[in-house]
Amino acid sequence: MAKQQIMKASVCAAAIAGLCTLALAGASRTQGAAPAPADLNGTYQCKPNPSPCLWSGASASITQSGKKLQIKGTNGAMADATLTSDVTIAAGGTFNSLGIIRADKSIDWSDGTKWTKQ
Repeated sequence: MAKQQIMKASVCAAAIAGLCTLALAGASRTQGAAPAPADLNGTYQCKPNPSPCLWSGASASITQSGKKLQIKGTNGAMADATLTSDVTIAAGGTFNSLGIIRADKSIDWSDGTKWTKQ
């Protein structure tokens, strides 16, 4: 009986050690440098999805400096925006929309439009 208790204690200790190792590895990754923000510089084609492209017109351009973005529509509309995470954008001013950056670098906006990078 004592042999079984020793084996259980050994298994438990090994499991705890493994969890501690995983926790320390995760902590060291979170303390490192943050990943570089997505490169969103460029021209985008606005596609109704389902809303029409009223704010930007047929296309828009994004100029990026770090997490700060400036968005300009072909119709002259301009807005400042911020990259709020690796996959989200908050645009203020006259655009006043939230965006989700997709893997193909397209952006789905809360105004019902989708921008595809050209």
